[in-house]
Amino acid sequence: MRPLLPAFNVASFRLYSTFAAAALLLALTACSPTVDVAPAKDAANPACAPMMVALPEAIGDAPLRKTNSQATAAWGDPSRVILRCGVNPPGPTTDRCVSVNGIDWVIKEGDPVYTLTTFGREPATEILMDPEKISSATVLADLASAAGKIPASRNCVGKEDLQNLPPSR
Repeated sequence: MRPLLPAFNVASFRLYSTFAAAALLLALTACSPTVDVAPAKDAANPACAPMMVALPEAIGDAPLRKTNSQATAAWGDPSRVILRCGVNPPGPTTDRCVSVNGIDWVIKEGDPVYTLTTFGREPATEILMDPEKISSATVLADLASAAGKIPASRNCVGKEDLQNLPPSR
């Protein structure tokens, strides 16, 4: 007489456990779909890589999510912060520029989305965020360490800096 259930040995149990764990992981990741983010023009720039691997797992209470493009990131569900490395660096501008933890950011206030772009770093990094959903101070502080992986070649200049210029001859 044959048993109703097949005999399980240790190897088949491990194989079954591996398949069950993979199925569970797939089911869990299906709950959080990939975020569709258009890549920046220079997203393949190798200088983006050190920053991308240093990105935080969360910004505030918004967890990092998967995106479908190189050198992009998103936090929150729905997304509260979108990051793209490889955008064109901003040139001289009269837009507001702030320095947070040694990183200069040019801020363009939109309604409702703000665009924050690193200044003096090539390639530049762009952040899109809604200040009604997450604090810009939190975003910039949490991303400063990663953004600093791209070296700065210049800094923002404010009115106070222009007043201290030596006289021309």
